[in-house]
Amino acid sequence: MTAAPADLLIDHPAARDGAALWRIAKDSKTLDLNSSYSYLLWCRDFAGTSVVARGADGEPVGFVTGYLRPGRPRTLLVWQVAVDSAHRGHGIAGRLLDALTARLAAEHGITELETTITPGNTASERLFTSFAERHGARVTREVLFPADLFPGGSHDPEVLYRIGPLTESTAL
Repeated sequence: MTAAPADLLIDHPAARDGAALWRIAKDSKTLDLNSSYSYLLWCRDFAGTSVVARGADGEPVGFVTGYLRPGRPRTLLVWQVAVDSAHRGHGIAGRLLDALTARLAAEHGITELETTITPGNTASERLFTSFAERHGARVTREVLFPADLFPGGSHDPEVLYRIGPLTESTAL
């Protein structure tokens, strides 16, 4: 893996970024694609718990969307992670996760990260297990939503990855 470009800016998303995030998610061919409207709302309403990587031209080249769980406000649930295909292989997703968790540890005292991954999504499995290793945190896994809960019968189960404990020093 080569280093991420030095001119990469890690920033809060803004509503104007919604269309680019939708395109990056669509082009990933692995994420469940939400409506374009949902990405606009996400960039407006969850900008504080999400992050975007901007290239030299200021346009988004990757993102992490997340939120603090209402019943567990010290837990960040990572909703989606995607990097534009032209920018993959440079560690951008890992940098985004590190930056987001460091910010939220300082601002909200998060101590745990959760995400769901479908079986066979090895890129996401590697991303989150390497995040845990970098931060000295444990990873537990359990099926959160079995396949039979999804309508249409064509969705794989979603496996919950719980990573923690995170401390301010491990999140930095």
